[in-house]
Amino acid sequence: MATLLQAFGRFFTKHPLAGNGLVYGTLYVGAEFSQQTITRKFLTNPPQDIDRPTLGRYAIMGTFVYSPILYNWYKWLDKTFPGTAKRIIVKKLLLDQFLLTPPLLVIFFTGMSLMERQQSITEECRQKFMPTFARSCLFWIPAQTLNFVLVPPKFRVVYVGSCAFAWVNILCWVKRQKMLSSSSAP
Repeated sequence: MATLLQAFGRFFTKHPLAGNGLVYGTLYVGAEFSQQTITRKFLTNPPQDIDRPTLGRYAIMGTFVYSPILYNWYKWLDKTFPGTAKRIIVKKLLLDQFLLTPPLLVIFFTGMSLMERQQSITEECRQKFMPTFARSCLFWIPAQTLNFVLVPPKFRVVYVGSCAFAWVNILCWVKRQKMLSSSSAP
């Protein structure tokens, strides 16, 4: 086991973007898989099969879209605002939550709608953005406080990926909520 961890550590050090992508993507898909397992296997009668195309969409989003964005974002953030002083942490938290999170949510809803070939790629985002952003503030501000205070920079994306496992379970739940039909929307 120690040899495996050492090999992973070497790979992660030599290829941080790929390492972060593999870990983050796996956790992202794992969150959707756990949601599907609960909703399709335990809460549905008769049980349904796992929706593999949806797992594929989450794999694309987590591995190839979010992971590189987060890797580069935290690299920039740590270079621009080094340290763990209280005022530095507050700057990082505010930038992370209010500068990065809104585009990430737009990318999530519109990207998923695009991959699902929805008629409108923006409708779900319009309806779900604000409640999702409010939930993200409640979840991510405490999680990111720990990240910026305790986690070494090279492991930030992995830490965020671990938190994202819980967060993406919330996103998956939000994604599954019915939208208002266009005719009944205000």
